[in-house]
Amino acid sequence: MPRAIWKGSISFGLVNAPVAMYAAISERNLHFHLVHRTDMAPIGYQKTCKRHKKPVPDREIARAFDLKGKTVLLEDRDFEAARAEGYHAITVLDFVPLDQIDPIYFERTFFLGLGDEGAEHVYALLAKALEQSELAAICSYIFHQREHLGCLRSRDGVLLLEKLYFADEVRSHKEHKPGGQRIDRRELQMARDLIDRMAADFDIGRYRDRYRQQLMGVIRTKARGQKIEVPETPEAETAPDLMEALRASLEGAGGGGRKSGSKKAPTLEQLRRRAARAGIEGRSKMSRAELERALEAA
Repeated sequence: MPRAIWKGSISFGLVNAPVAMYAAISERNLHFHLVHRTDMAPIGYQKTCKRHKKPVPDREIARAFDLKGKTVLLEDRDFEAARAEGYHAITVLDFVPLDQIDPIYFERTFFLGLGDEGAEHVYALLAKALEQSELAAICSYIFHQREHLGCLRSRDGVLLLEKLYFADEVRSHKEHKPGGQRIDRRELQMARDLIDRMAADFDIGRYRDRYRQQLMGVIRTKARGQKIEVPETPEAETAPDLMEALRASLEGAGGGGRKSGSKKAPTLEQLRRRAARAGIEGRSKMSRAELERALEAA
């Protein structure tokens, strides 16, 4: 079991569930260090005063904030004074449908484990209630002396805390939207057909970090003293006619990733319409495979 990075409790209404926070992500980035080419000695850094061009000891270094051209020096007690209430509490603010939260607001995921012995029942109760309600809890919590916004959800009986960005931290997307574009009806239909043929259920295990794998191969080759061959960069191809590109892509996609054959597979939208006619509940949240199974059973 990894070491907990935070301990507190989930508070909603009069219910209190002690929990401990654990990192849910272990990034697989390759970490490099700088060395002196001549003797392979590591390169070090010093904190230097830019005015006096001299190294500064840690005891003389402080945090400051520039406010309208004035530098305001802050001490540890100043941060303590700004500390919000509920230092060790995850306070539930609202329960909302998870699919209403735009993924752009998700920053980082944490696992929440049991905070105290004997807290198993209230933990399991909250996880089960969230799963059955198909809702997520929007909450606030204090971590590293800052108040954060979070989304509390259940995954296979385990509580997850998603750190969220606040609304004013996400920039407007409107300036990036292309304007004045008229979409041809035939192009749109072909694009939708191509998307549908490539549609599949999400399986994260299908995807690999190919660059990391290839870079590790280069590192191992160099460690063996072998020569590294750098492949030539392919020349950029001229952009083809859009309609021809769509037709060629549809031909290449064949019957799609799920089914092959002469009969064209129904689109996800068509499956949902069939499910509506069959009175299947929860159809809007079902995947293609779930819709197909529900329709077969109806």
